[in-house]
Amino acid sequence: MEVVARIRDVSYWYPGAATPSLRSLDLELEPGLTLVVGGSGGGKSTLLRLLNGLVPQFHGGRISGSALVAGLDPMRTPIPRLAGRVGLVFQDVETQSVYGTVEREVAFGLENQAMGRSEMHDRVGEALAALSIEHLRARRLPTLSGGERQRVQLAAVLVMRPQLIALDEPTSQLDPEGSQAVLAACRQLAAGGRAVIVAEHRLESLLPAADRVLLVEFGRVGPAAREDLEIVAAKHRPGSFAAADTSWEMRGVVAGPAGPAGPAILEELSLAGAAGEVVALVGPNGSGKTTLLRTLAGLLPAIAGSVKRPPGRTAYLPQNPAALLYQPTVRAEVELTLSRTGAAGSSATSAPASEMLAAFGLTDLADRYPRDLSSGERQRAALAATLAGGPALVLLDEPTRGMDAAARRSLVAAVRWLTERGSAVVVATHDSGLAAELADRTIALGGAGAVEVQAAAAAPTEPTSVVESRGLPADETGAIREARR
Repeated sequence: MEVVARIRDVSYWYPGAATPSLRSLDLELEPGLTLVVGGSGGGKSTLLRLLNGLVPQFHGGRISGSALVAGLDPMRTPIPRLAGRVGLVFQDVETQSVYGTVEREVAFGLENQAMGRSEMHDRVGEALAALSIEHLRARRLPTLSGGERQRVQLAAVLVMRPQLIALDEPTSQLDPEGSQAVLAACRQLAAGGRAVIVAEHRLESLLPAADRVLLVEFGRVGPAAREDLEIVAAKHRPGSFAAADTSWEMRGVVAGPAGPAGPAILEELSLAGAAGEVVALVGPNGSGKTTLLRTLAGLLPAIAGSVKRPPGRTAYLPQNPAALLYQPTVRAEVELTLSRTGAAGSSATSAPASEMLAAFGLTDLADRYPRDLSSGERQRAALAATLAGGPALVLLDEPTRGMDAAARRSLVAAVRWLTERGSAVVVATHDSGLAAELADRTIALGGAGAVEVQAAAAAPTEPTSVVESRGLPADETGAIREARR
């Protein structure tokens, strides 16, 4: 069988790194589906970026060895030329967008090839259909959910018909329907003679379809043994805090992704949650989970209805954790939250920076620049910074995105620690295991509105509220803009 990629004795160091992110890598990739597994920060994303030339051409650093991918040397071939043969979808799809609308975004690569308008139109339609998102063709990207944007970026890669497709955590934000569409596209591409390499933590759907499974740990790549693939879920242990007092409430809320000027996704929504309770939001991409969280956080004004939150700080973790990280070190991120909330030292409801860093396995990364971390490490850093200081209300949007099993256990432990001390938690997730493990109630959003799929808690009473989200501006874009000054 034809070898699509051949890598020989490659070692790579990011700029300033004392240890290599890839160590003496020897690898051959053939047509078919290759699944890449391993812990966060082990080198999975670096491997994928090597295949399309971003390592070392964009990231810099030191590299040794040789590589040939789709007939080209990824270390020396200009990246625009490589892009026609090697497609990569990043974990943080928000950073990959170029145009404002779905159709223009998917057509971008073809425009750069000066393809005729008629053929381009057909190719874009074919890529959208492959992922069951034809209905999004005219939509603006900012109005899409995280999962919908992920499928749009995959379509933008598929439309180029590359010989090798690399996907970094492609199902991390997808509902079951979206995951199946991505999996079907991967199978179709592999059956058609393409090489597809997928880095994932969620293995349940991809593992049976994989032709080959590779383990990447500490920069070394090799075949994955059965024990490497076992994921053991901890049993749910309810918190000791009595979830009796209402903490937050949304009454008759109408809201949309762009605020009062945009279309409504949530219609006449009424929900409430108690102190010490975890409420999980589930449902297909575009059903309004992120819109609900942003409205509850006060980042998105409701078109109609009322929103009430508990006194104290509201902590919000968006799907893109990089939006929250702008300090020079991970430790500084956590210390900033503690300083702005007045939570100095250890108390009944907060923990010092060192304890938060240790809880999320970040002690050895405490002095690193957050944006140089892997996606999973950035997620942990954002969680540590968000959850520091004992917030009264915690809102988490796809918190297990890019997480390995160890980091996921840290998240579960942190949420339980918070709820035992009275924090209310709302988590939007496609991770059914996380919902089953943590949630006291699960709310399904979709065409039928909001439907509770687990036993309801006690009837709510009306709270009062004050919003504070890490002390940052209420507008997420403003926070990012402030960070870049």
